[in-house]
Amino acid sequence: MHPQLSVVIPMFDEEQVLPLLVDRLRPVLDGLDAAYEVVAVDDGSRDQTPVLLQRFRREWPELRVLRLRANAGHQAAISAGLSAARGDWLVTLDADLQDPPELIAEMMAVAAKGEVDVVYGVRTDRSSDTFFKRLSAKIFYAGMRSAGAKDLPDNAGDYRLMSRATVDAVNALPEHHRVLRLVIPSLGFPSESVGYAREVRAAGSSKYPIAKMVRLSVDSLTGFSLTPLRLATWFGLGGFLAAVGLLLYALIAKLTGLTVAGWTSTVVIVAAVGALQLLCLGIMGEYVGRIYTTLQRRPTYYVAYDSLSAGADERSRTRTHPAHD
Repeated sequence: MHPQLSVVIPMFDEEQVLPLLVDRLRPVLDGLDAAYEVVAVDDGSRDQTPVLLQRFRREWPELRVLRLRANAGHQAAISAGLSAARGDWLVTLDADLQDPPELIAEMMAVAAKGEVDVVYGVRTDRSSDTFFKRLSAKIFYAGMRSAGAKDLPDNAGDYRLMSRATVDAVNALPEHHRVLRLVIPSLGFPSESVGYAREVRAAGSSKYPIAKMVRLSVDSLTGFSLTPLRLATWFGLGGFLAAVGLLLYALIAKLTGLTVAGWTSTVVIVAAVGALQLLCLGIMGEYVGRIYTTLQRRPTYYVAYDSLSAGADERSRTRTHPAHD
């Protein structure tokens, strides 16, 4: 049966939280009175996550397992799920249960009532997060809006409901290392939002350390805005004006006989100019690297196994070679 709803869940080493997720998610989806599928994207897990997924799939026919050959990252795993999902509506949900699956029914109701393409889950209460997490999130959203992401909902992560038209538009985009929480608002499709209190992680540990958070921020900025390049231009212009000012000061000092050898000032000026140059080169390097990656046209992920295809192949073999008593 063609599913009306697909729920895409990226997973990486989630063996501890997976049973809790199934216990909470399945009753919610069974109560929607709509055909659905759950696309669990195993992003190269190294623990017992693949084994547990196969065990739950035998008991839960609507569970579909999509296994990637290697860890491709959170955003790439979501993209893999979006490409494979078949539903008329799609929900992206993390496995850690910090975003309550019970909100899916409300999202569906809001989409039907408001005739919108996207319903964002907005974290109106983040008291369960650490102070650093809340501060970094505030800086991220404020910085991205300053860089041009005017439609970015505040405190909206990757928990959202999307129409098939939205998903098709996202899948048609050619860019690599895309950050979906920026890409989807930039489409400009009609949207609404529902608020919720962010919960603590149900089990296990976070798979998003500081290094990945920084990488996500860099990908967000360089993949969405040209502001850093313009900033490098302004740095260059400011350095040129400062050099002209220093030149005039040196000429005046020479003419008035006030020249004094200043080791400290020389070192400070040289270090400052060198730091600005390296910063500008680094910014340009990020953009050149994205261009290089795009020109290579290498896939961001490789699918090793899809239980839907595997099941179809098995049924085909059964029909071709029926079992004999």
